[in-house]
Amino acid sequence: MAQKINPTRMELIRLKNKLKVARRGHKLLKEKRDGLMKDFMQIVRQARDLRAKVEASMSDGFKSFVFAAADMRPEVTEEALAVPSKKIKLDVKTKNVMSVMVPQFDYQEEGDFVSYSLSTTAAGLDKSLKIFSDSMANIVQLAQIEHSARLLSIEIEKTRRRVNALEYVFVPEMERNIKYISSKLDEQERSAITGLMTIKETME
Repeated sequence: MAQKINPTRMELIRLKNKLKVARRGHKLLKEKRDGLMKDFMQIVRQARDLRAKVEASMSDGFKSFVFAAADMRPEVTEEALAVPSKKIKLDVKTKNVMSVMVPQFDYQEEGDFVSYSLSTTAAGLDKSLKIFSDSMANIVQLAQIEHSARLLSIEIEKTRRRVNALEYVFVPEMERNIKYISSKLDEQERSAITGLMTIKETME
């Protein structure tokens, strides 16, 4: 690669400026990568704790629902759940985290989860639906956190590749080219001095 470089002072200055920019970019990308990793690990811990909470509550909800459904006729269960009265509204915005646009969910709900006659249904149905209703906000938050973690992981990988490309490919190559040009210029300078000395000796 170095032999294809034109060994001139202008090229040497250009490469030195380019190397300076590359080193600065490498430093900034490493800082970005470290910042992304810090945010990513924090989000992963939040997701882990929230997922455990959601899975535990949903397990209790399904267990209560199974026992309740066993105490009621299928048509009664179907009728009780046919017309839900609770409404959910979800607005989606984005937030900039280290140049990554992550989702921000605004979750709102209206009404009551009970849309049936309490006299014809098992008490376990009320318990299970309340658990499911109370879990919705956490499920939405979990979706937000896990999707954010996925987006951050993609950006971390892209940034890591750029850091490695600069550190192990571009910067070393520019350093080799600068060394090559410097040596060629030194060689040309020595050759010029030798030529001048020869001319001087000849004239004397």
